[in-house]
Amino acid sequence: MSFFGFRKYPTPLFKPLWPFAIGALVSTYLISKAADALMKSDEWKNDPRNPYLKK
Repeated sequence: MSFFGFRKYPTPLFKPLWPFAIGALVSTYLISKAADALMKSDEWKNDPRNPYLKK
C-alpha cells in the first residue's frame, strides 16, 4: 500500500547511525559537565553572568 505515492522500504536507520547517536550523547554530557565545573570555579564564581550566582 502506498501512502501519497511513497512505498515502504525496509531502510535501516538506527543500525548504521548508532555510533553517531552514542557519540552525540557522550559529547553533550561531557560538555555539560565541563561547563558546569567552569561555572563553579573560583575564577567565575562572582561573575554576574554566572547562573549560580546568588542574588
